[in-house]
Amino acid sequence: MKNLALGIYLVFGLFACSSGEVEQTDNSVDRLPTELLKVMNAHGGLQNWNEMQTLQFSIPKGEFNEIHTIDLHSRMDRVMTPSFDIGFDGDSAWVKEKSGEYNDDPSFRHNLMFYFFAMPFVMADKGISYDETPPLAYGGKNYPGFKITYAAGVGSSSKDVYMLHYDPETYQMSWLGYKATFGKELKDGPPNWVKYDEWAQVNEISMPTSIAWQKVENGEISGDRNRVNFMDISLSKDKKPASFYTKIGSVE
Repeated sequence: MKNLALGIYLVFGLFACSSGEVEQTDNSVDRLPTELLKVMNAHGGLQNWNEMQTLQFSIPKGEFNEIHTIDLHSRMDRVMTPSFDIGFDGDSAWVKEKSGEYNDDPSFRHNLMFYFFAMPFVMADKGISYDETPPLAYGGKNYPGFKITYAAGVGSSSKDVYMLHYDPETYQMSWLGYKATFGKELKDGPPNWVKYDEWAQVNEISMPTSIAWQKVENGEISGDRNRVNFMDISLSKDKKPASFYTKIGSVE
C-alpha cells in the first residue's frame, strides 16, 4: 500500500485540481463525444450529477475510516481522520493536526482519491480534449476508449495523458489508464491501469465501491496489485456551509 500511495501522489498531475486549476463541469454536453456521453448516461447522466451538491464517502484504513466530503461545484473538500483533517477552502490547502505530526503535503493529498472516485464525471470538466484510442484488450474482450488530454496551462501537468475505456455492451466505465510526466517529458512504455469493476447506485448515479490498480508485465495487464474500497457513499442536493471546508470549520 505504501508503494501504491507513492504512485498515486506522483500521478496527482492526473487531474491537477488542488487549487481549482481545472474548471468544473458545465451544463453543456455539446463538447463531449457521443460515445463518451453514452458512458456518462450509463452512470446516471451529467444532468443528475450536476444537480448534486455534496459528495461523501469513506475509505477503510484498518482501525478507522477516512471520511471524504466534497463540494461538487466549488471543489472545496475536507478529509477527516482521528489524527488529522486536511482540506481545501477554495483558496489553499490546509492541515489540522489532532494528534502527532502530519508529514505529507496536503496540496497533493486532500482531493487525491476524489478524482479516482468521481469517474467518469470528472472527465467532463472544462479544459479537456478527447480523441479515440485503440481498444483495450483484456480477458478476451475489447474495451473501446478515449484518450484524454488537457489544454496547455490547465492543471500542473497538462502534458499527461489518460485513457478511459468502457464496456461496449453496457457503456459502463471499466478501465482508467494514465501516463504521467511528473513535470518532465512523457516517457515511452505502457500506461498504469486502474480497473473499475464494482459499482453501486447512489441517488440513481453509479458510483464505484472498489477500484484496483493493476500489475503490468511485459506491457500486459496481469492482475490486481492493490485495491481501494469505498464505503458510506452519499450524494446530496444540499450544500454544506463554506466554513465546513476551512481549517477552523465545525465538523458537527
